Amino acid sequence: MDMRARPYRSVLYIPGSRDRALEKARGLPVDAIIFDLEDAVAPAEKAAARDTLAAALATSYGRRTRIVRINALETEWGAADAAAADRMDCDAILLPKVESTAHLDALAALTDKPLWAMMETPRAMLAAAEIAAHPRLAGMVMGTNDLAKDLNTRFRPDRLPMMTGLGLCLLAAKTHGVVIVDGVYNAFKDEDGLRAECAQGRDMGMDGKTLIHPAQVDIANAAFAPSEDEIDLARRQIAAFDAAATEGQGVAVVDGKIVENLHVVTARETLARAEAIAALAE
Repeated sequence: MDMRARPYRSVLYIPGSRDRALEKARGLPVDAIIFDLEDAVAPAEKAAARDTLAAALATSYGRRTRIVRINALETEWGAADAAAADRMDCDAILLPKVESTAHLDALAALTDKPLWAMMETPRAMLAAAEIAAHPRLAGMVMGTNDLAKDLNTRFRPDRLPMMTGLGLCLLAAKTHGVVIVDGVYNAFKDEDGLRAECAQGRDMGMDGKTLIHPAQVDIANAAFAPSEDEIDLARRQIAAFDAAATEGQGVAVVDGKIVENLHVVTARETLARAEAIAALAE
């Protein structure tokens, strides 16, 4: 399956240095895993974590997308991380603190794997269109904790201070066909809060949610998957439009609403997304 066609409802961060967490992740119903060599690994463990993660990735994680987050190339660990990740059995390499295409160019020179970018600074928000257009970029991950720190915002359930940055990155990703996943929700025991933030991200057009705890997976999977009602409506829209087309009509009516070709395109995408999600569970 093409990387951009895969589901990314739930994207779980896992420390690359912890054998137990790496093993547990194999049984979690997540769409993708970010194997972290950056924030989740202490400086003294950085070198050993590369070997630990490489050994874990040498055995199967099923159909889950495997993304390795390295340290920034400007750090003392970044180049060695990139070289190690290039040899690992992973689907992509995630670079933190991307603020320009130059950062991606530097990583592209070290690996042939698809690149993902952490979008987590004000400068990155302003350069989102340029970054998304990079020919090697396959995905963007919103780093909302770091962005909130740099903006000196206060936490709000509606995430109003984040909307400009989220919107700029979303527009850039959609323009260039790049996967984009929302930032983490820190209060992992607050299910209602997580559910609301997932719904907000889905309404905006995010492809999924980055997660910090396995307890968050089921809520994210439900929020970013087409509901049974949406699937039923999509099927009925397609059937009605096809029937209208055979009679020489350019529009149909379903549930008292006009259905045009653009609605059918969305309906087919909904069904394709549902089929891709079902395929992961096989």
